Amino acid sequence: MSDGSQRDPQSRGGTAGRAGWAVGVLGVLALLLGLPWAARGRLPEPVATHWAGTHPDGSTSLTAAALFPAAVWAVAAAVATGARWHGGAQARLWSAVGLAFGGALLTGAQTSIVSANLDHPSWQEARSPDIGVALSLLAAVSAGLAAWRLTPHGDPGPRATTAADGPRLELPAGRRAVWISRAVNPWLGLLAAVAGLGAAGSALAAFAGLGGPAWALTAPLVVVGLAGAGCSSVRARVTERGLTVAFGPLGLLSRHWAPEEIASARAEQRTPAQVGGWGYRLSGLGTTVMLRRGECLVIRPRTGADFAVSADDAERGAALLNAVIAHRNT
Repeated sequence: MSDGSQRDPQSRGGTAGRAGWAVGVLGVLALLLGLPWAARGRLPEPVATHWAGTHPDGSTSLTAAALFPAAVWAVAAAVATGARWHGGAQARLWSAVGLAFGGALLTGAQTSIVSANLDHPSWQEARSPDIGVALSLLAAVSAGLAAWRLTPHGDPGPRATTAADGPRLELPAGRRAVWISRAVNPWLGLLAAVAGLGAAGSALAAFAGLGGPAWALTAPLVVVGLAGAGCSSVRARVTERGLTVAFGPLGLLSRHWAPEEIASARAEQRTPAQVGGWGYRLSGLGTTVMLRRGECLVIRPRTGADFAVSADDAERGAALLNAVIAHRNT
């Protein structure tokens, strides 16, 4: 038994997905232009932009140093955006990977140049940016790998049309079954992206030496970004080992219930108003991971309160989980 509940990632994100893409593109552009502008009173004119070993051997005007990487980014973003919205799954994948890698590399290089020139009377006295360049490459590779991990690698298969006739599935002897459903709240993802971009900007400014207060702004933005990311998506998986619910796009945090820990499972319609809002909520109904109104998979543990999670095709997931529970009890 396989999951047929996943939808096309393009339709799942909708307007918020396009908004998140725009926030990323415009945010990187703002960093490329804003870092030199914010430090203009502490930079020489022109600034060092090329080094032979540890010694600067090339310079350009501050205006050009800001506009050139911004222009490169604008062209790259335009190409990637065209591939994302008009290409297939592989085009979407590689446009996301390339844009994440390029954005991190360009912002890291710009930060390194600003930091190397900061508070020096002439470009010939600029420091070596070796450490900044190494960190930029590391950040670019990490960003590319994260985009590879988060972007679907292929078009989803056809949506299954069969459903369970009752609260329990009859599984043939020896047959293994799995049910997987993923729910996404693109607006919480957008909040995480905005907060993460703000945290990156303030951290880059602080790293470049533009002021200690930037570090104080980084911490709360990181907290908001991580909280938003953790609540922006959820994946529920039912196998013969029970139910596992993984949180966030990377699924690094998860909860697991073995079949013997669950009394029963059911599908139920719930709304944010019933459970007190969006995200991970505690209410009189128990714990609910509310990403969108509507269908939820609900389990009743043998000890403790009910647990519910937003999930497409929740009735079939509950039916399979009940079958697994019944099989363990026989």
